[in-house]
Amino acid sequence: MGPHGKQSVLRMPLLLLLTCVQSGTGLESINYAPQLLGATLEGRLTQSTFTLEQPLGQFKNVNLSDPDPIWLVVAHSNAAQNFTAPRKVEDRHAPANFDRNGYYLTLRANRVHYKGGQPDSQLRVLRVGNDNNCSLESQGCNSPLPGAGPYRVKFLAMSAEGPVAETLWSEEIYLQQAQTFREAPGSQGKGTVVIIAFLSILLAILLVVFLVLVISACSLSTSGSSPEEQVRMRHYHTHHMGSLRAERSS
Repeated sequence: MGPHGKQSVLRMPLLLLLTCVQSGTGLESINYAPQLLGATLEGRLTQSTFTLEQPLGQFKNVNLSDPDPIWLVVAHSNAAQNFTAPRKVEDRHAPANFDRNGYYLTLRANRVHYKGGQPDSQLRVLRVGNDNNCSLESQGCNSPLPGAGPYRVKFLAMSAEGPVAETLWSEEIYLQQAQTFREAPGSQGKGTVVIIAFLSILLAILLVVFLVLVISACSLSTSGSSPEEQVRMRHYHTHHMGSLRAERSS
């Protein structure tokens, strides 16, 4: 074998290695970041959901077939930078493993759902965390989000061979939190004290009125006999006096 033959033999493993590396890093990047729904619309953010605009027209030039899935990746914000697109979708990418993996896949669609075109009268949105009935173990479950965040999301297009394209990560998304009533420092001694003082005075007045009514009712009950009854009581005769009068009349 000549020198050229030896070089060809040595180049084959290198070409194979380069082919594997390229196939593993050939994920197309789409210059689009998922966006929250407009701030003026209700339901944009709740304590367990958030609502995104659909990525209309973003996958029309991607090398996909129409049935190929496009997933939404939901990740903890601090885990997004370490995210590696899975080679295939399995149950371990379900919400049940969110804390361990740092992400899960949900809201499966395809590019037919995200076709761009003339706007219609329907509002096309994606509500993340809107399914209270799916199993956390099931693939693609869109269960309520477990906390206030922050979260980041992006879209991932896959084929039978593996991941094909992905969008950019969204900005950090924070959900609403249950708020307790807290006054600003210094304001509690004014508004609250005035209300308490007013209620105390009102309660004292009501108590005095109640006592006056009770005393009046008791007085009326003790001195409430009629004049006729009082006269009868003054002219009361004993049985002995009645007997004497009867004898005299006879």
